[in-house]
Amino acid sequence: MKVQLSLAPEKIPVVCLMGPTATGKTDAAAQIYESIDAEIISVDSSLVYTGMDIGTAKPDADFLAKYPHHLVNVRHPNEGYSVADFFNDCSALIADITARGKLPVLAGGTMFYFNTLERGLTELPQADQALRDKITDQASRSGWPVLHQRLAVLDPQSADRIDPMDAQRIQRALEIVLAGGKPVAAHNDNRKLPPPNPLLKIASAFSDRAVLHQRIARRFDIMLDAGLEVEVRDLLASGVDANSASMRMIGYRQMLKYLDGEIDLARMREKGIIATRQLAKRQLTWLRNQSNLLWWVDHGLEDKEFQELVSLVKQYV
Repeated sequence: MKVQLSLAPEKIPVVCLMGPTATGKTDAAAQIYESIDAEIISVDSSLVYTGMDIGTAKPDADFLAKYPHHLVNVRHPNEGYSVADFFNDCSALIADITARGKLPVLAGGTMFYFNTLERGLTELPQADQALRDKITDQASRSGWPVLHQRLAVLDPQSADRIDPMDAQRIQRALEIVLAGGKPVAAHNDNRKLPPPNPLLKIASAFSDRAVLHQRIARRFDIMLDAGLEVEVRDLLASGVDANSASMRMIGYRQMLKYLDGEIDLARMREKGIIATRQLAKRQLTWLRNQSNLLWWVDHGLEDKEFQELVSLVKQYV
């Protein structure tokens, strides 16, 4: 029998299962779902895309049928999905889920999604495809670090918080600055407020970084064995643009370089694992700067046993 909630909708907490990649957030969400009257919302910018299953480590169809996830498979790979899209979609879902007396459980590793959900959404200029194509073309000729240097001149504050190799965020920041004529932070006057519900923020992590690195390498090898190369070839054959934001995700961009003959298979694997490690490092850095965060270190992560975590969540509902 699942735990039923008796709180007023605005008092129902939003459970945020955060953490670097490969730390069991999806399994933790599933076990909460089994014990509490809840619904799961994916907080993962890669899982929104249809047909991109292997390289995103997307839960399979059987798992999603048993544990339904909102915001999975909601965009074609050639379409964009911005942080504003997430904020609007997720805010509406939280309002709907809590109005029905259920617990929203948010699970994923896209930290700037969580950040926006907590702080609110700044209204920014709409994406301009012509401008985006121009920036992408410049990046293909000069490289994203050069575009990052340009951003540092136009908007030093944004450049300071964006990694020089984070293509998606560099591109969006440049779009905002060039289209709006002012730095990103200057748009903060027009801000949508976050949902009123309290946030229960839980971060899963390993105390030994070597364990995380081993899991990252193992997961990348599983993706390769499962047919990542075939998946990327099929996506391209179906008309997915190699220059789309979805194809710049980790795993996909390395595989594209391999398919283009720029690197061999071993180098592709190495670059994919290194990029994933760098992502995990950025995720952990962001988490360490968070307030009111409960760290869930080691307990159950290796064997995917999260009943202690479920008991913790029950204390808040």
